[in-house]
Amino acid sequence: LGIPAEPLFRSRDRYMIRIHTIVNSVLDSKTYILYKKECGKAWLVDIGDHEPVLSFIQENKFIVEGVFLTHGHFDHFYGLRSLAEQFPNCKVYATSYTKQAIALAELNLSTKCDPPILYNGSNVIVVHEGDSFVLFEGEPSLQIYETPGHNPGCMTMVVGDNIFTGDAYIPGLGVKDFVPYADKEQAKKSMDRIIKLAEGKMIFAGHKVK
Repeated sequence: LGIPAEPLFRSRDRYMIRIHTIVNSVLDSKTYILYKKECGKAWLVDIGDHEPVLSFIQENKFIVEGVFLTHGHFDHFYGLRSLAEQFPNCKVYATSYTKQAIALAELNLSTKCDPPILYNGSNVIVVHEGDSFVLFEGEPSLQIYETPGHNPGCMTMVVGDNIFTGDAYIPGLGVKDFVPYADKEQAKKSMDRIIKLAEGKMIFAGHKVK
């Protein structure tokens, strides 16, 4: 099971969005739960271990509205099928490449898993650079930035003064550009872009740094 971290609140006086962090059991990937007290709904960035997510959601009586996938490597979405079974109206937001990757073991690097990790639900919605989503009324919108390099489908998301970088930029590690389908030149450009976007913001990356 993943280990639920202490709730990490990122709420300045003007914002009330809160963020709960879960460190998953597979490769120390991270799942982030965005919520607003007494709102009744929550949004996820990536989904690994299903059990700690469900425990937090049920404890707070939330409904999961949607999941934003930073990219299509299996360690960032292996809990998606279980989550969709629990919340059938939940939407999955991903780039076009990520939508393709989560349905193909070769692209999501799960060929050695038994069974491979696959998801091809009809609830996957393709997003693009510049798309914006209102998660909670009266709060900052979530902004999409396409940041390929670590993986062709990587995207970074900004919500107010928080930025979710996935594996496109991990403080202390930089970017992992040695995995299959990575592009070192794109990765460097995306990392430089993310660092600029992250000025004055709290960074939520895709893995725990040991």
